[in-house]
Amino acid sequence: MNDRRRGAIAGSAVLDDLDRAIVEALQADGRASFREIARSLAVAEGTVRNRYDRLSDAGVLDVVGVTNPLALGFDAMAMVGVTTSGRSQSVADALAELPEVSYVVVVAGQFDVLVELVCRDHAHLLDTTERLGTLDGVVATNTFVYLKLAKQSFQHGRLRGRE
Repeated sequence: MNDRRRGAIAGSAVLDDLDRAIVEALQADGRASFREIARSLAVAEGTVRNRYDRLSDAGVLDVVGVTNPLALGFDAMAMVGVTTSGRSQSVADALAELPEVSYVVVVAGQFDVLVELVCRDHAHLLDTTERLGTLDGVVATNTFVYLKLAKQSFQHGRLRGRE
């Protein structure tokens, strides 16, 4: 199991057309075998395996099983806008350590950090949002409780090369 935390990589990775095609194939079907991908791209299976390893090591690609939290019994989800004092990244790092947090991003705009929470129920959500407010550097929070998930996608369109 790769324990690396997801996040920004150091600079943009340089991807060629084959790298992009492999990523797109895995976005379409993360369970596709290297053999299937190689056959569809007319390259050797070892080439796909080596490219996959390089993309994974560089933090460009993670292939994971995506779950539906609601189907797993997590009945309360929310996005929380966080206003900070001082360094937003320090608060983001502290938030990322909480088990209820599934997504953290430092942003520009009305809030300094956005945090997605996945909780068992509304009582758990309330407890979690109250804990967020006690973290060092958190000035205020604004919670947006999810009522219905309209779309969740992990395909980011056709990957383009650098012009």
